[in-house]
Amino acid sequence: MALKNKVQLITYPDSFGGDLKTLDRVLDTYFKDLFTGGIHILPPFPSSGDRGFAPLTYLDIEPSFGNWTDIKQLGETYDILLDLMVNHISRKSVYFQDFLQKGRESEYADLFLTLDKIWKDGQPVKEDIDKMFLRRPLPYSTFQIDETGETESVWTTFGKENPSEQIDFDINSAKVKQLFTEYFRNFKEQNVKIVRLDAVGYVIKKLGTSSFFVEPEIYEFLDWIKELADSLEIELLPEVHAHHSIQNKLAAHGFWIYDFILPYQILDTLLNRSSKDLKEYLKDRPEKQFTMLDCHDGIPVKPDLDDLIDTKKARKVVDRTLDRGSNLSLILSDDHKDEDGFDVHQIRCTYYSVLNKDDDAYLAARAIQFFVPGIPQVYYVGLLAGENDEENIKATGDGRAINRHNYTVEEIEKSLNKTVVQRLLKLIRFRNEYDVFDGEFEVLNSSNTEIHLSWKKGENYCTLFIDLNEIKSVIEYKDENGHKTQYVV
Repeated sequence: MALKNKVQLITYPDSFGGDLKTLDRVLDTYFKDLFTGGIHILPPFPSSGDRGFAPLTYLDIEPSFGNWTDIKQLGETYDILLDLMVNHISRKSVYFQDFLQKGRESEYADLFLTLDKIWKDGQPVKEDIDKMFLRRPLPYSTFQIDETGETESVWTTFGKENPSEQIDFDINSAKVKQLFTEYFRNFKEQNVKIVRLDAVGYVIKKLGTSSFFVEPEIYEFLDWIKELADSLEIELLPEVHAHHSIQNKLAAHGFWIYDFILPYQILDTLLNRSSKDLKEYLKDRPEKQFTMLDCHDGIPVKPDLDDLIDTKKARKVVDRTLDRGSNLSLILSDDHKDEDGFDVHQIRCTYYSVLNKDDDAYLAARAIQFFVPGIPQVYYVGLLAGENDEENIKATGDGRAINRHNYTVEEIEKSLNKTVVQRLLKLIRFRNEYDVFDGEFEVLNSSNTEIHLSWKKGENYCTLFIDLNEIKSVIEYKDENGHKTQYVV
């Protein structure tokens, strides 16, 4: 299928009113015909942690959210994007629970990476682990098997808990491929059009490497899963936080990718009132990308912007974000920090708050995002110009909760009264409806206190001009009567 070059919404299944049925009603009532690009529904599956990212299965929907009929109903109007955590599954899944009971005698034992699949004697070697890009202090967890009383250590890339809630798959196992095939066939049956391959960069574990995006093995897995998805007319979106050279390789391999560089570059541009770095970046980037500003995690920094940013300058940007209430996710592995110790993985905040709740700056950021080639996604908190949710952090103990507020219908209605939200809705409609954004893109010459972007298609054109001193954004375009028209964002 061909993806629509229109704006998509990103939301949790329960963040717009509490469940999937209410989400459908809210979209139809307040945002009708707005998200013609589709909806990314963050994991709606039964899960034991990480707000859906420790799924028990992909064959069911969490009952408190609704059911597959609700997904199919949404799919009648929107292209639905769902996640598949190809790297891991919940320790409370029937597969791992059976393994915990029976150990190696479990029919599911081969789904998982026991340490003897990494080290022949099953004993972890510190020198090997030190080379790895770690997401927790140790990349494995140890469990006791019920029937034997013996202990088994299995690979666990993610998870705050010890033992982890997220158990890694052995993607070389025929049983894992059989399971993924079953999941994809179900997605097809449920009218899912796009599948994001979450945490796909971690699926290959290989001694002597970082065990992150290990080449060429990663391409063998991606080629296999793409062939499966293609056979079911499902588009894939690999989710990889990595050096930009890796993103470029994925793009060259024919995959859609995320532009994880853009959110920071736009933030830096608006904070420092200089477009120099942003313009350089925009002149040479793959166009087959999904763009975003904010998401359920944070604004990417390392490793996504390695070799693209000066860390001394980046520290000043990070410090300003902290002054505005942000918190940070940090790199754990010393080998993957910069020489001066710069270790910021992501900046956690709402994009509206990090721009100091400045309406003009926020609309400028969105205007840049929408003009940059790619499919723009708007996170639900960003859609409503939401502010940092400190209470949510206290309630959950998770710094990422700063940008994960669940809105009641009443809160949505109240947010719609904000001028900044109405301006954003108008901008989204322009991006969707003005037929030029699949034409020819150009970064026009301008001073470093200005941004000037252009699209042309046939007789139509539109330009975005931003004065960074005044933070004023103006779109110029040819209207339906052929007249030059200006639109102040």
